[in-house]
Amino acid sequence: MNLYKGRGRPGNPGQPAGNRQGGQERRGHDRAGGSRPAPTHLDVPGTELRVLAAGVLQDVCANGRSLKAVLSPAQQQLGDSRDRALLEAICLAALRQRGRYRRALNGWMPRPLGARDADLEALLLAGFAQLDALKLADHAAVSATVQAAHRMGRSHQAGMVNALLRRVQREGIPPASPINAFPHWLADAIATDWPRLSDSIFAASLEEPPLWLRVHAGKSTAADYLAQLQQAGVVAELAPELANAIYLPAAVPVTGLPGFAEGVVSVQDGSAQQLADLLADLPAGARVLDACAAPGGKSAHLLERQPQLQVLAMDIDERRARRMGETFARTGVQAQVLAADASAPATWWDGQLFDAVVLDAPCSATGIIRRQPDVLLHRREQDIAALLQLQARLLDAAWTMLRPGGRLVYATCSILRAENTAQVAAFLQRHADAVFADPGEAFGHACAAGRQWLPGEDGRDGFFYAVVNKISQ
Repeated sequence: MNLYKGRGRPGNPGQPAGNRQGGQERRGHDRAGGSRPAPTHLDVPGTELRVLAAGVLQDVCANGRSLKAVLSPAQQQLGDSRDRALLEAICLAALRQRGRYRRALNGWMPRPLGARDADLEALLLAGFAQLDALKLADHAAVSATVQAAHRMGRSHQAGMVNALLRRVQREGIPPASPINAFPHWLADAIATDWPRLSDSIFAASLEEPPLWLRVHAGKSTAADYLAQLQQAGVVAELAPELANAIYLPAAVPVTGLPGFAEGVVSVQDGSAQQLADLLADLPAGARVLDACAAPGGKSAHLLERQPQLQVLAMDIDERRARRMGETFARTGVQAQVLAADASAPATWWDGQLFDAVVLDAPCSATGIIRRQPDVLLHRREQDIAALLQLQARLLDAAWTMLRPGGRLVYATCSILRAENTAQVAAFLQRHADAVFADPGEAFGHACAAGRQWLPGEDGRDGFFYAVVNKISQ
């Protein structure tokens, strides 16, 4: 099994999404080579996008807000889908490389920026990301970022912004070890759990991920949809080990993909798509509980392949449950949606047993840092103990709702053994009627009780799977 760089799909293939997505960006260099900041009276294309990027980064880095919570509202202020994609690319790149960029910034300035300059630091991080990670055209990145400083009321510091960005052009950002981006507790945990692979994990977690698509099995085939993409000039390939998957080395605006609005194709990482294979042999009419289902991708995938299943998709958050309903409506699948607490069946369950339970449990998200880099800022060591308790409660509750002879699939997007193989091993100790079934080599590294993909392996996210069968009495 060729893990990590398998089948020609490295963790960061192709060029950054920003090179292709910015509706206002073009390749090139600043031929003028001047050092003066852009005048405030000029309407520099892309200025508003940079202002929004600085606002998102300030909210995440200085105000402690979730990237998911602040990015979408900012994107909605941009009318061009390419600009929305570029905003996302800038913010993600700046957060992935935040430690390295801040180290360069502090080394270049006479004194570090203070708390009152959080907006200015955020703008500089966005500027560094454009030039370093995304390789945007120098004139576009510099001019629009400097103009954004004026727009943000920082005209007196626009010259400094210009000078720092010009220095990045000339010298580049000094390299730094990827491990420096990780909080010490997390770096130590990863190094302990994966001593031989930790360096690769640190590096892959800071790279731009590819885009994975899931083709609706009831509406098309992966091969047919790939042909449509190729005719449209989109670089993509099949993933032979995944029946419904298409792999794009570089992201594109998904709303412009053929058939996206009609549910022909959805975005779902290859690791998450593989979970459906663990339930592929369920008979028609089988009752399936997707216990922590939002935003609904796994339930939708099951029903796209097996429309006769009876799926109850639930989430504790009503807003997220509504999003599941939107997912099911777009893809055209039929599932029952419920906003309730899966760890407290007594508050909602009617007592009818399920043939299978999918528990993609809340976790540290340490396997998807490249997609959610604010994990490095917001996750705390003390969070893990609370997550372990919640996962255990969810597992025990799910077991009570599973019929004898039924199947429990436990999954996380974590790479920490405490949340994965150790959690499953403890569950097996608590339940004498539980029997672990190895999913097999195709599901990643063998663990004592499960299988694990690590970030970047075959271009996938980090993901854990465990299958537990309930013995018939």
